[in-house]
Amino acid sequence: MNEIVKKNAVNFGLISAAIAIIVTSLMYAIDLKLFVNMWIGFGLLAVWIIIGVLLLNKCKRELNGQLTFKEGFTAYFISALIGIAISTLFNIFLFNFFDTEAKDILTEHLVDFQVGMLEKFNTPKAQIAEAVKTIRENSQFSLKGQLFGFMQALVGAIIFGLILAAILKSKSKDVY
Repeated sequence: MNEIVKKNAVNFGLISAAIAIIVTSLMYAIDLKLFVNMWIGFGLLAVWIIIGVLLLNKCKRELNGQLTFKEGFTAYFISALIGIAISTLFNIFLFNFFDTEAKDILTEHLVDFQVGMLEKFNTPKAQIAEAVKTIRENSQFSLKGQLFGFMQALVGAIIFGLILAAILKSKSKDVY
């Protein structure tokens, strides 16, 4: 593996993890309801997109403008894997060992949020009750929920990494 790609991927992965831990810690300290705020979720998604673009642009610049699809995807994937893994480990510790009550409070906030959304769409009461049951039985803040979230985030990162690497790869100089 190219050393520039490796170095940048690790550095940006650690930066991503640090941002995720700081944001999680701030939301935890300020108000647990922030964890179910969709605008914060959209904001964080924008941050991860910007970090990915910055990472691949830095790799491309340091490789003298020549970034292959493989190098771009590898850099993004390693960075995402590091960031997601470290932040997931932090969340597991926070919600399953440090403050287990927060996990239950967050699950209830998530139930309230989901019920509110479903009621806005005139969802039948039976379906709302089933959704509430599912959320309570499969808390995304439990150990199992965190590991499932890790896998979902990784799949999303792979898809986004493929797209980003395809967009930012260097154009071939060969003409057919």
